[in-house]
Amino acid sequence: MARVVILDYGSGNLRSAERAVRRVGAEVEVTADPHAALEADGLVVPGVGAFAACMAGLLSVGGEKIIGSRLAGGRPVLGICVGMQILFERGVEHGVETAGTGEWPGTVERLHADIVPHMGWNTVRAPADSQLFAGLDPDTRFYFVHSYAARRWELDSGLPGQQPKVTWSHHGEDFVAAAENGALWATQFHPEKSGDAGAHLLENWLRTL
Repeated sequence: MARVVILDYGSGNLRSAERAVRRVGAEVEVTADPHAALEADGLVVPGVGAFAACMAGLLSVGGEKIIGSRLAGGRPVLGICVGMQILFERGVEHGVETAGTGEWPGTVERLHADIVPHMGWNTVRAPADSQLFAGLDPDTRFYFVHSYAARRWELDSGLPGQQPKVTWSHHGEDFVAAAENGALWATQFHPEKSGDAGAHLLENWLRTL
């Protein structure tokens, strides 16, 4: 049984994430303890609310160092919602720019859409070779709640067979809905709120641990 830590840094649907990951067969612990987070087979970084507040919480528990150390060793990390957004270099909210963890280049910005926040079920466009979305129909819907997103993908590894796999969705404009980049995977939507589709996706992630 895979051991998964849900990183507790004061932000995110911790219990919902815990229940969802446990449902698909993992041993789950919710904690900010660095040793547990580093030693787990997989680390989930949830996040809800403002980018700046999430980054402040992450920094307060040394979460950016935990994420960086795990990735340096090829240890899987899964970011969810704002837990995905803080993986980018920066976020801009209400004209205020906040530094992210910088694992990926790029900026998280407000969506250009008639209705914001983007709230509800939406389809995604995943690459044919995606491991995260393997076995899911193209018309599968996932649950989104957000006003900000990465509107562009700026990382290209340039190495054959190692290009990041980027999944897109659309609300007013295209935005990054998920990404798979080595040991670092993330979703803008909430798999823990996406029913059977979200459970299937989490199972796909667990298979890589």
